[in-house]
Order: sequence, then structure tokens, then C-alpha cells
Amino acid sequence: MIASAAVAGRLEGRGALITGGASGIGREAALLFAAEGARVAVVDVADADGAGVVAEIEATGGIAHCVRADVSRSEEVAAAVAEAERVTGALHVLFNNAGIFPSADGSPTHTDESIWDRVMEVNLKGVFLCCKHGIPALLRAGGGSIVNTASFVAVMGAATSQIAYTASKGGVLAMTREIAIEYARQGIRANALCPGPVDTPLLRELLADPTARARRLTHVPMGRLAQAAEVARAALYLASDESSYVNGTTFLVDGGITSAYVTPEEV
Repeated sequence: MIASAAVAGRLEGRGALITGGASGIGREAALLFAAEGARVAVVDVADADGAGVVAEIEATGGIAHCVRADVSRSEEVAAAVAEAERVTGALHVLFNNAGIFPSADGSPTHTDESIWDRVMEVNLKGVFLCCKHGIPALLRAGGGSIVNTASFVAVMGAATSQIAYTASKGGVLAMTREIAIEYARQGIRANALCPGPVDTPLLRELLADPTARARRLTHVPMGRLAQAAEVARAALYLASDESSYVNGTTFLVDGGITSAYVTPEEV
């Protein structure tokens, strides 16, 4: 059973920038952050879908704004941060969530360099650029929280290789720790959110084959994929003052995958 969200107001009056905010985890986080009182900048290359998320937020009385940006391009990220800061008044939360997972990303011997380069540009360089341009905005606001989406694959290996994705998320994990320590005494916390497999359109497409899906699920102690809303609630915790002494963590939301040796029999 999935628990409902807690009492609203945990981000009251704060500005939040969410990359990859048009779908999946980012979309759920945008809706949740707004419901908790944040003024949300929804950043994505899919600006039409981003506008749809904004419309959903505004329909319930929330405040949101859609910003188009490719996180792999420095000038677009800088412009997006400036626009987000302008429309929210001040940025207190960076949820650097945008990422890609191409189906052609496989083993080291079969993955084309162009796939490797693009995954690194979006998943790793994109987080770097969002921090590069976003941290000054957090400092201007007097501090805040950075939540970088990494993955459970950053802390364990898999025979179903996704070499570029795995390496990029390992980089996000290491980079987040560095940022957390450097800015800890300037009022900024940084944590790496590490989801297990999440039931998003992207993963649904990759696991469309029942055999491939069953092979993954057998390693999940809970026997199911995470819901995007469950991961969004973890991001909310890290973004809010409820996690005020949580800094530099590898925050796993994986249903127990990284703790498992033998999973339960089917019931």
C-alpha cells in the first residue's frame, strides 16, 4: 500500500527548480512541491508537456512556470536558472532530475561512443551545469537544498549492462558528496536521491518484453517497481526542513534491492 502525502506546507513560500519536470518523477515532484507551497519552475525540453504540468498545478491554486532548457547546454541552463529565480522570487530548492536512458546503452563493447557521450552530457554534465548556475541562486536566497537524481545502479553492478547510464549516475553520486561538503557551512545541503526501478514511461518501454521485466522484478524484494510519486515524496523530504541535518547522503529508495541477497519466493 502506498502512503498518502503528509500535511501540506513544507515548502511554503520557497522557490523550486525541477529539471525533467514534464514527466515521470519530475512531474510528480512538481505537483507535490507545489501542493506543499512551493513556487515551481518546471524545466524540460518537452515544453508542451511542461506547460501541461503547470496547468495542472495552477488548476489547484498552485504557482508554477514552464521553462524550456536542454540541461547539457550551459547557456540554456544559465537562462533557465535566471528565469526561474525571476518568476519564483528566490530559489531555495534545486531538484536536478533530468536524465536519459537510451535503449542502445548496453555493454562496453556494444555501446556506441555517441550514446556514451550523449548520456554523459545529459545525466552528468547536466547536473554539473545545474549546480554551477543554480548554487549562486541558492546562496543569494540565503541557502537551500540540492537534490540530485542518481540511481541505485550507482552503488551496485548488473549483468544487464547499461554502462553509460551506470557510469553517469556514479558520477552524480560522487559529485553530490563533493558539493555537500564544500557548501555545508554556507547553508546549502546536497543529497543524491537513488531510486530503484521506477514505473515510468521510459522504463515501461525498456521492459516491454515480459521476460526482461520478470528478470528485473525477481531481484526486487517487494516484487514491484516503484511509483514515481513514491520517489517524489523522498525528494520532498530532502528538499524540506524535515531533512535539515541530512547532507551528502546516498538516499536509496529502492524497495530493498541493494540490501538483498536472496529475494522472497512468489506468494
